[in-house]
Amino acid sequence: MILLVNFVTELLLVLTLMGDVLLIFLIYRIIIKKDFKNNFLTRNALFFAFIISLIATLGSLFYSEIAGYIPCKLCWYQRIFMYPLPLLLGMALFKKDNKISSYAIPLSIIGGIISIYHYSTQILNNSAICSAESATCASKIFFSYGYITIPIMALTAFALIIFLTYNAKNNYKEVKK
Repeated sequence: MILLVNFVTELLLVLTLMGDVLLIFLIYRIIIKKDFKNNFLTRNALFFAFIISLIATLGSLFYSEIAGYIPCKLCWYQRIFMYPLPLLLGMALFKKDNKISSYAIPLSIIGGIISIYHYSTQILNNSAICSAESATCASKIFFSYGYITIPIMALTAFALIIFLTYNAKNNYKEVKK
């Protein structure tokens, strides 16, 4: 079991690193260059957003149900905003509905804000938000590569979903012109 937990954790850490690099690329492309060209990433943005939300959902379920880590209150709040996304993005992908950003972006923004707050409680060792009945929000199951914890994994997923669905929406507008 420990080998499985270590393998999944390493896989999710590498995916988070790759996601952070992709975020830098997307921020440059969308915000700085204002480039929404119809390329591979843009054409498949909904697919990638769906895969990211599915991996994030399955990863959180793995940690709580298989690895046995008890989620804290802030983890539960993040899950509330992540868990609907695979279903919504999957239906949008199936229907080829690039307008899903109207639903996915607000969910991801709120989830991302909770992730940032959760990460700050971990960094500052402040578990005041958590009750005595649940796991402490300040605990770090792991702290890898100098910054990655579970809230950073969630934040990376939320941010990627925001940028990808935004990109899909703008590509839809460009193609329609």
